Amino acid sequence: MMLAMLEDWFAARLAPGPPRRWRRWLVDQGALVIREEGLRLVLPRTRPGHYSNAQIDDYVGLPRHDYPWKPPLRMQLRARFSGQPAGTAGFGFWNHPFAPQTGIGSLPKAIWFLYTSPATDLPIALDVPGHGWKAATIDTLQPRALRWAPLAPPVVLLNQWPALRRRVWPKVQHDLQIAETCLDLAMSEWHDYQLEWRIDGARFVVDGQPVLETDRSPRGPLGFIAWVDNQYAIATPWGRLGWGLVDVQQPQWLDIAELRIEPL
Repeated sequence: MMLAMLEDWFAARLAPGPPRRWRRWLVDQGALVIREEGLRLVLPRTRPGHYSNAQIDDYVGLPRHDYPWKPPLRMQLRARFSGQPAGTAGFGFWNHPFAPQTGIGSLPKAIWFLYTSPATDLPIALDVPGHGWKAATIDTLQPRALRWAPLAPPVVLLNQWPALRRRVWPKVQHDLQIAETCLDLAMSEWHDYQLEWRIDGARFVVDGQPVLETDRSPRGPLGFIAWVDNQYAIATPWGRLGWGLVDVQQPQWLDIAELRIEPL
């Protein structure tokens, strides 16, 4: 019944096109509630040491080359959070690089609005903090990105020194199609988010004001995702790596309303 209601909710908001397979993926304490305002993705609390996730997506069961979305397109939605989540959260498009259901991994591609809590440290864009509420793009599968793979050890070594990192990392960042900016706004209030994904770039707009315009853009196809969970990750250009879970003591949620995805 819930899946049928989810299908109906999305069908009324998406541009005409081929049928979509919408899925709710709820792990441990995660829940999905359809409210008058829209969809609420909820983590009531988490059990210590347990991963918990509330997610909707449209790529379940598909090989990555059949994911539904390609540029040029525009995503528009209205959203708010309970506050700053304890783990990660957001909405947009990605290639599901970890694929836990199939065990098949990939390097990441994404264009989205992404939140990571202070436990996370992913400083992949020069002069942008490694956590926070961001508009972001990345494509580590571009041919020019893959040429850095054999150079990873010396790049990590050079990044140990800030002066050398400022010389080396911008070239890596450009080839990996990385563009990021932090969003200075109250996440607990309703905001209108818009993402224009073009073949030759991207444009992010919040409440009618551009927040990031870039010539960097991931290649499609990608799948839509919206989620809130309790994990954190660490991956720095100077070689620090880590992953873990954050205990959620108070309910945290993401409300989504007025979602539209349509061709540009």
